[in-house]
Amino acid sequence: MTKQVHYRTLNIIRSSVLTGIVLSTFIGCLTPEAQTSRPQTESPIEDSQAGKSKDESPRGTAKISSDVLYKTIISELYANRAEFDEAGDSYLDLALQTKDLGILRRAIQFATLNNDQNALMQLALLWSEIDPLDSRPRRMLASLTLESGALMQSLMHMERIIELGEVIDFSLLSSKTGEISAQSRDLLVSQLTILAKKFPTDKSIVIAMTQLLAQSNKFEEALEQLATFNKIIPHTPRIVLLKADILNRMNNPKTALRTLRDGTKKFRDDIPMRLSYARMLVRQNEFKSAIAEFETLLKQDPDNHGARFSQALIFLETGAFKKATTAFKSLVVADQRVDEARYYLAYSLENQNLIEEAIVEYQRIPSPAENFLAAQQQATRLLIAQGEFNKAHEALIQVSRGQPQLQILFITMESRLLLQSDNADRAKELIETSLNRFPGEIELLFARVLYFDLVGDNQNSERDLKQIIRIQPNDSRALNHLGYMLATKTSRLEEANTLIEQAIKISPEDPAIIDSLAWIQYKLGRFDKAFKNIARAYERFPDPEVASHMGEILWALNRREEALSVWNQALEINPNNVIILEAMERLQSQ
Repeated sequence: MTKQVHYRTLNIIRSSVLTGIVLSTFIGCLTPEAQTSRPQTESPIEDSQAGKSKDESPRGTAKISSDVLYKTIISELYANRAEFDEAGDSYLDLALQTKDLGILRRAIQFATLNNDQNALMQLALLWSEIDPLDSRPRRMLASLTLESGALMQSLMHMERIIELGEVIDFSLLSSKTGEISAQSRDLLVSQLTILAKKFPTDKSIVIAMTQLLAQSNKFEEALEQLATFNKIIPHTPRIVLLKADILNRMNNPKTALRTLRDGTKKFRDDIPMRLSYARMLVRQNEFKSAIAEFETLLKQDPDNHGARFSQALIFLETGAFKKATTAFKSLVVADQRVDEARYYLAYSLENQNLIEEAIVEYQRIPSPAENFLAAQQQATRLLIAQGEFNKAHEALIQVSRGQPQLQILFITMESRLLLQSDNADRAKELIETSLNRFPGEIELLFARVLYFDLVGDNQNSERDLKQIIRIQPNDSRALNHLGYMLATKTSRLEEANTLIEQAIKISPEDPAIIDSLAWIQYKLGRFDKAFKNIARAYERFPDPEVASHMGEILWALNRREEALSVWNQALEINPNNVIILEAMERLQSQ
């Protein structure tokens, strides 16, 4: 698609050509010299040997005809006017017409700029046709087909690159095979097997095969491939890492750890190897050894901020808060993972009872950050604990100014923290004031329900829950909350059952609602149904209250040993849980 250029403009160009003014500007893309320079905007698959053509002689040079020059000038005029689509289309037509390498490379520049994949494909095919001994167009074709999902075609082009005596990383294939069918993956493996025999020392082919087999959960076959290859070529760091990963996926973490440990001894200076080993130690709770590995790694690579961050997290995990503080401060100073580092820095300061400093760090985390809301919550909690109610409130107002939804979120958060800190009156005042500003706001009504629940005002709690349901009839939270309250605080069991069944239809997988359904069924004497549902709820959410309900239902079914087992397991995690202890005492005393 090309636009018509204004008649007067064309006359000027023609005149320029005749006088030789414009000719010198654009002649470069047609000369043999231009063919030897690599275009800056190519996007071949990366490789250290890329771009070394076996024959740099000036094949495919067009005759410098007036027609070609004229079309070239028009193309450049489009470019000068920032009409890059038109320039790209024009140069594509010229490249196909002339088969000139200089023009072709200029066309590639514009196709890359325009992200025109179709044009890039045509140009790369043309380039490979003009110069079949040049690996660069094959790299482009391999990359383009890989990105488009034409994996067998990509593999074909990769094979051609190897045949040309160049190097290509076949394992790039596995980055695009996660979602393909098992049949397609098996086809790729079979083709790679052929290539492995043809190029027996190419480790990337073996790595690609192994990765594909692992993606299909054929772990034993994957390890066999590595073992076979190891007989030909000694293990490399990459192969060791791959082997460890497969062993870990086979649920064999000890062998994976041993593999990495041996790898760090053999490849002492390999940083990815040592980093993987250190992180594996962390996953297996071998914190002391992990810290030592991170120390070694950081001596080798002081600017490895990922390793420093991981080490700092271990310091937190092991209670070494001063060391954690130093490590996280260094990351903030280095401008690395600043928001995360600042959050954990605040946490470590808090654990050293440096509360003022912790609050400052929490409040420094900006709004776009992932942990912004969590940071504001922590800062508010600390301020409330210190009795700095106004400071806490004003800080939240400040960061949410002009954002009503964020304001409402912070109000509900603040009220919840006030309730948790035995400041129910302040929480009520905050909620009532906010409801005057935002009447009928669902989340604020919920916040007031929590207040009424805390002070035992069931009547007003029911009123607000019914208002929420009127405003939002499919609000499963409100339906469940009201149903559960009626089931536990009143004798209106059938009404409660109706509400909870409505809620379960809306949110059938919510463990809290499943628990409520089980409990109302228990209250109605439907013990078998109750057990089926409480088992589902407990599997999804082993909360102490759910454990208490499960124990009571098992007790009603005369499965008392099982009931005691459930309670005791829950008490191992929450030894002072009042709900479970009360249920055990009440039922065992009967």
